[in-house]
Amino acid sequence: MPHDLTTLQTLQALEIRYWQAIKDKDAETAAAMSEDPCLVVGAQGVGELSRAALGKMLEGGAYELSNFALEDFRLRPLGEDVVAVAYKVRETLELEGQTLKLEAFDASVWVRRDGQWTCALHTESLAGDPFGRR
Repeated sequence: MPHDLTTLQTLQALEIRYWQAIKDKDAETAAAMSEDPCLVVGAQGVGELSRAALGKMLEGGAYELSNFALEDFRLRPLGEDVVAVAYKVRETLELEGQTLKLEAFDASVWVRRDGQWTCALHTESLAGDPFGRR
């Protein structure tokens, strides 16, 4: 299947659905949308999350995601059944009694198996100076 507007819309909808599952602390949906394990990369390092670990993380998370918006969505086909997506995300979350507003740049690699897309890799980089200066 060529990667056209339909594929872009499908994967953008999947990313939104994934974020909504995090917001709703819907571990079942997030786990079903993830490879087992899923690679994750962020400010805390590199890791792998099994579906079970992802579920526990969402259910017992120290923060509450209250709002999110995805912008500047990009898609790059890597093969017929592998697609990388990247976008800017604006997040509002509650952590330790504080409301935090974050901007970050995220990327995911989605793999299609038997007609079902799952996330195999997700990264998030907080927006800011690339050299860590404040």
